[in-house]
Amino acid sequence: MTYEYIANHMGQVDDIMSELIENIIDVDRSGQFVVSTARYLHAIDREKYAQNIDMLIKAAITKDRERAYLPDLAATIWGNDYQGRAQELSATDDNFRRIYKRLYPNGI
Repeated sequence: MTYEYIANHMGQVDDIMSELIENIIDVDRSGQFVVSTARYLHAIDREKYAQNIDMLIKAAITKDRERAYLPDLAATIWGNDYQGRAQELSATDDNFRRIYKRLYPNGI
């Protein structure tokens, strides 16, 4: 319901976005909505919502134990070619490094 609320009130809830994000993180057990919200905010305005996206990515790493949603998150945030740039991205972005390590435990 919170994801839908954000989508239906985009631009009107910026002052409470952090609280809404915290709610999604609290109630989402699988990481599905955490990832969807990160992808949505990234598509809307990645700069404006950077802090919220960061919170969501960190939560997704923890929640998506089955790795069902992390590949789509990685492609959305770092581009479809993220695998080819894994070394470069790992060196500069801790969230990427953690997701990549989760997706590809044998490394780069």
